[in-house]
Amino acid sequence: MAAHHHLIVGGQRSGKSRQAERLALAWQRARPGRGVTVVATALAADAEMASRIQRHRAERAAGFDTVEAPLHLAAALAAAARPDRLLLVDCLTLWLTNWLMPMHGAPDLDGWAAEQQRLIDTLAGLASPVLFVSNEVGWGIVPMGREVRDYVDELGRLNQRVASACGQLTLMVAGQAWSRPVQADDGGRP
Repeated sequence: MAAHHHLIVGGQRSGKSRQAERLALAWQRARPGRGVTVVATALAADAEMASRIQRHRAERAAGFDTVEAPLHLAAALAAAARPDRLLLVDCLTLWLTNWLMPMHGAPDLDGWAAEQQRLIDTLAGLASPVLFVSNEVGWGIVPMGREVRDYVDELGRLNQRVASACGQLTLMVAGQAWSRPVQADDGGRP
């Protein structure tokens, strides 16, 4: 577990990205010379998604750099990492979507498993602190379709794996943050 990494989860429109950006800005302002890189995972598959991406960019604090990493998140983090740079990953949910529900072609399940492991392995020795944003989608009713159930299960497992590699976990509810340190991994299966 890396104490300087932080996972922020919550439902849609719960304030996850806004909270992550507030924390990143506070980290940046705490010491001169610090920077923030937003590692964006979204793909603009349609006009509505392109509009969402543009709105997120416009609302970010001035001076935040952006790197796009729709598939190869571990490599993007490793390339951007420095002790004076915080990395804000927004978001794990869309990263998983890009792997399991690609716009073109079939999912690459072996590639996904390898990339997820690369992410977990990379976090242990990363020079930068990382703020992750992810959705918590498992609180609703069980979806009717197998593909959606598989996606919900996989996102739950991903969130658990990332949380176990972080020192802090925040749950966003109606714009309010509920935070706590992450408990040491008990060796259980996510």
